[in-house]
Amino acid sequence: MQHVLDNPIWNALATGNQTFAIGNNQAKYFKRDIAPFAAIETNTAENFTNLYELLPQNTVIAVFKPEDMEFPQPWQVVDPVPVFQMVYDHPVTTQIDDAGIVTLGDEHIPAMLALTKLTNPGPFFNRTIDFGNYYGIFEGDELVAMAGRRMQPLPYMEVSAVCNHPDHLGKGYASRLILHQARLIQADGGIPFLHVKTSNASAIKLYEKLGFVIRKEMCICAIKKV
Repeated sequence: MQHVLDNPIWNALATGNQTFAIGNNQAKYFKRDIAPFAAIETNTAENFTNLYELLPQNTVIAVFKPEDMEFPQPWQVVDPVPVFQMVYDHPVTTQIDDAGIVTLGDEHIPAMLALTKLTNPGPFFNRTIDFGNYYGIFEGDELVAMAGRRMQPLPYMEVSAVCNHPDHLGKGYASRLILHQARLIQADGGIPFLHVKTSNASAIKLYEKLGFVIRKEMCICAIKKV
């Protein structure tokens, strides 16, 4: 039987994130102002055609590349990115300093967009905050670090949008926010996981130090309906 994390976008859209799903029983995608991700139930040319017909012309979406097939025509592959999928499958035992960690709301969206633009942790749109559970740390009035929750292929919940302003590195902000998220996910009955570029050695080292382990190497591709 396929593991739920082998097709995380589909399983998120079918379970924990179903309120954001557009599509049918073969193909689904997130509301476009929340996230760029899409998925099909099983990797067949027919299902990719189904997804193609759901989307407007020139739409670019992000999907996990099937291991056993190429994207059928007329999809155009724009940008393949190899990633590690990492899981935190044990209780959070590290003491976490919650001082200064604040809940982020709509009033913080401009600051969140500015920080993600600066640090590029992955796609972050005007309504990505609707995933909920975003927290940050401020220095004065400036948002300098944050982390949130994104895909929820239950019981797994993805730690996402982990970013730290380059002028405020070395203060432990990212570590605190990641463990804070992991603890909250476990309190909600979930299992934390995340995705990180295979080329991001420093982030991988941090995640492993905090207790995440690599489950699988995958490839996220931007594909375009032409």
